[in-house]
Amino acid sequence: MTMLVPPWLEPLLNTAFFSICRTHGDAARSECNMYCLDCNDNAFCFYCRSSKHKDHQVIQIRRSSYHDVVRVSEIQKVLDISGVQTYVINSARVLFLNERPQPKSSGKASSHVCEICGRSLLDTFRFCSLGCKLVGIKRNGDSSFILDAKNEVLALQRGEGISSRGGNQLREGLEHDNIYPPTPPPPPSNARRRKGIPHRAPLGS
Repeated sequence: MTMLVPPWLEPLLNTAFFSICRTHGDAARSECNMYCLDCNDNAFCFYCRSSKHKDHQVIQIRRSSYHDVVRVSEIQKVLDISGVQTYVINSARVLFLNERPQPKSSGKASSHVCEICGRSLLDTFRFCSLGCKLVGIKRNGDSSFILDAKNEVLALQRGEGISSRGGNQLREGLEHDNIYPPTPPPPPSNARRRKGIPHRAPLGS
């Protein structure tokens, strides 16, 4: 399995993110939402990256609806993510790190489901997350996370799995989805404009 899965992937998937950094706890960006693929160690914060991982290969973890996600633009440089469902959340294409709890059944059967956990998918993919693809590789051995030049080109050409799911908020290191509510749209430019052409009342005789 070593030829199919990079050594840092399982530790990454088992890492707990978004705790407060013990060294930089008083700083503004002290949540541990980064992971170094070279050190293959614990999560760390923005300031740790600057001091300890400056020239290393680092990816940033984000959150959507309390679940860890990573941007496709970052992860596809180091992993073959083919077969994993991706989503567009707040204009960024992302995928989930691990399996999520199943939503309550809406009574509408999906034609696409994850091979591992049975979660409904939006498109014709095999897995709902990197974690489920890892289980699939261990079980069947018919897929791989290892990038080669050919796979990398194909991944960039495909651009598959771009689906929009309303209501999800992608954020960097915020613990609650509603900390920053959506900014209301500006009022129409003519909202305060008087209707029609004003006319002066006629003068009395």
